[in-house]
Amino acid sequence: MDFFTVIGILLVIFFLTSLKQINQYERGVLFTMGRYTGIINPGWRFIWPVFQSFKKVDMRVKAVDVPDQKAITRDNVSVIVNAVIYYKVAEAEKAVIEVENFYYAISQYAQTTMRNIVGEVTLDELLSQREKIADRIKEIVDKETDAWGLKVNNVELKDVSLPESMERTIAKQAEAEREKRAVIINSEGELAAADNLARAAEMLSASDGALHLRTLQAINDLSSDQSNTIIFVTPIEVLRAFEGFGKKGLTGLINTEKKD
Repeated sequence: MDFFTVIGILLVIFFLTSLKQINQYERGVLFTMGRYTGIINPGWRFIWPVFQSFKKVDMRVKAVDVPDQKAITRDNVSVIVNAVIYYKVAEAEKAVIEVENFYYAISQYAQTTMRNIVGEVTLDELLSQREKIADRIKEIVDKETDAWGLKVNNVELKDVSLPESMERTIAKQAEAEREKRAVIINSEGELAAADNLARAAEMLSASDGALHLRTLQAINDLSSDQSNTIIFVTPIEVLRAFEGFGKKGLTGLINTEKKD
């Protein structure tokens, strides 16, 4: 091979090795002689060897699984909490220049923040206001990592684990609460039934013959089943009639004895 052919081959090799590809979901942070000189957009880009270098940064949303963290609530209950943080790189140059390993850094900061926030709330608030607590963690982590070029999209509390003794206590408390509601509902039903019976009795006693008709209706309902034994209760009006008759008969008997 002649000299020009060798030079041509070397130029082609030089060109191919200097051509870099940036994918659509990536950005390249370009350094020229060690200094930051710009962002490389997606596509094929020419990088001068020796003089220039670059670092690819993935701009997609990432999920960081925050491992189990032991914490103590404000009312001194020991709990184990874990969470997931969804974030993305908003400014590639800051994510490379301002922090050594942003993935590790945000995970560590999220763990510390989660323990601090859990320590500020009671157990009842932790169990009933998980979304509010997660939003509080997101707000703090997002504010701190803004200097690193990161944007926190969401924080989700996955699980809150309690000691077995506390789980039994909460179960007993829930059972007692259900029994309390059942007693209240039952007593309200009895009160309503008693009120209805009182009004029905008042209406029957105020209308002549209504009690007789109600008694006959009850006897008719019971007689539909041959296995029932019917005990007929004499209405109070009939007893009063016999009571008056008895008084008259007794008076007549006394008068007859006086005449004799």
